[in-house]
Amino acid sequence: MVAYVVRRLLLAVLTVWAISVLSFMIIHLPPGDYVTSYIASMSASGSAVSEGEANALREQLGLDKPITVQYAKWMGLMLQGNFGMAMEWGRPVSDVIGDRLTLTMVISVAAIIFTWALALPIGIYSAVYPYSFADYVFTFVGFIGLAIPGFLLALVVMYVGFAYFGANVGGLFSPDFAEAPWSLAKIWDLTKHLPIPAVVLGVSGTAQLIRIMRSNLLDELRKPYVMTARARGLSEYRVIMRYPVRVALNPFVSTIGYLLPYVVSGSIIVSLVLSLPTVGPLLLKALIAQDMFLAGTIVLLLGVMTVIGTFISDLLLMWVDPRIRLGRQ
Repeated sequence: MVAYVVRRLLLAVLTVWAISVLSFMIIHLPPGDYVTSYIASMSASGSAVSEGEANALREQLGLDKPITVQYAKWMGLMLQGNFGMAMEWGRPVSDVIGDRLTLTMVISVAAIIFTWALALPIGIYSAVYPYSFADYVFTFVGFIGLAIPGFLLALVVMYVGFAYFGANVGGLFSPDFAEAPWSLAKIWDLTKHLPIPAVVLGVSGTAQLIRIMRSNLLDELRKPYVMTARARGLSEYRVIMRYPVRVALNPFVSTIGYLLPYVVSGSIIVSLVLSLPTVGPLLLKALIAQDMFLAGTIVLLLGVMTVIGTFISDLLLMWVDPRIRLGRQ
C-alpha cells in the first residue's frame, strides 16, 4: 500500500513538470507576444508605440530571450514560490490570482459535493428500479441537464431570480462584502451565495454521473454472485450495498480526476454570466493579452488540480476495491 502511494506521488510530480513544459510551449504558439497585444490595444485607443519603445518593453519583460531561457527563468521563480509578474496588471501573479484561486476551489468543491450527493443515490435507485416511472423521469431530467449549456442555465436562473423573486443572483458576495476583508460575516455571505453557482456548474456533471452509476450498477446486479447472495437469504439492502455498489463505484470514483479542472475550465462563460470572481475569466483575459506568466500559471494550476484529483481518485479506488490494495489489479 505504501509503495502504491509513493509510486503515485512520483508519477504526479513528473506529470506536473510535463504539464509546465507543455503549458508554456502552448502559450507561445500564437504569433506575437504580450508586447504585440499591448501595441494593438494602444493603437486602438489612439496612442502609438514606437519600435524602440516596444523593444525596450520586450527587454524589460524578458520577452527578447529564447523560449528555453524564459521557461528556465519561470521555473526558477516558481521554485522560490514566485510565479512571475502579471504583465497586464503590473503585479505578481500570486497577488492577481490571490482570492480568485481560493474562491475557485470553494466553488469547485461545492459543485463536486452537489454532484455526488445527487448523482449517487439517483443512480443507485435507477439501477435497482430500472424502467420504472421514476427511472424515466430521472433519465429525462439527466438528458436535459446534459443538453443545456451551463451559461444558458445561468441566464435562466438569473432571469427567474430577477423577474419573479426580485433578487440579483450574480456574484458571490453582497455589495457590502465584495471589497470587505475576510470575516465570519463575509464567509456567511459567501455561503449564502454559493448554492446557485454550485448547482449551475454541477448540473451537467450530475446528469453524466447518474448515467454512469446506473449503467455500472445495472450490469453488476445481473451477475451470478448477486443471485447467490439473494439465494443465501441476505437482505436486499446488503445484497445491493455490500458488493455491487462498491464495484460500480470504481468508474464513478475515477471521474474525480477530471471534475476539478472541468469545473474551473468549463466555468469561464458561466463565471462571466454570473460575475463570479474566479480564475476562469482571468485565464481568458490573460490568453487574449498573451500574458505568458499569468496564463501559464493558471493552466499549470489546472493541470495540478487534475493530478490532485487523479491522486485522490486513486486513493479512493484503493479503499473501495480490495483488488487494488492487494496489488492484483
